[in-house]
Amino acid sequence: MGGSIVNVGSASGLGGDWGLAAYDAAKGAATNLTNAMALDHGAEGVRVNAVHPSMISTDMTAGFLRSEAIVAATLNRLPMRRFGEPAEAADVITFLASPAASYVNGAHTRVDGGLGASNGNPHLA
Repeated sequence: MGGSIVNVGSASGLGGDWGLAAYDAAKGAATNLTNAMALDHGAEGVRVNAVHPSMISTDMTAGFLRSEAIVAATLNRLPMRRFGEPAEAADVITFLASPAASYVNGAHTRVDGGLGASNGNPHLA
């Protein structure tokens, strides 16, 4: 037996957002599902990990990208000062699913341009 499962969560499943309680709760469930499955299936050789993207240029974020104010506020919080591309999240998923990650189980990998490195304070420097 064996295999790999890579769940797609969200940075919103690792911390809260204003006005997105239902979305945050659903993504938080994916986070803990990953944890529980990693525990339950590791002995079977099944690795279970998750990626947690934030602000990837997709149809879901297209509405945000049309607002100059939201784009400016978001870019101010992102250390990389740009939105991610779908292929960048896919590359991390591909790695986690591959034999190169054979001892990675129960990991939560942010694909967020450094957003999660912040403690939440505004850019002061």
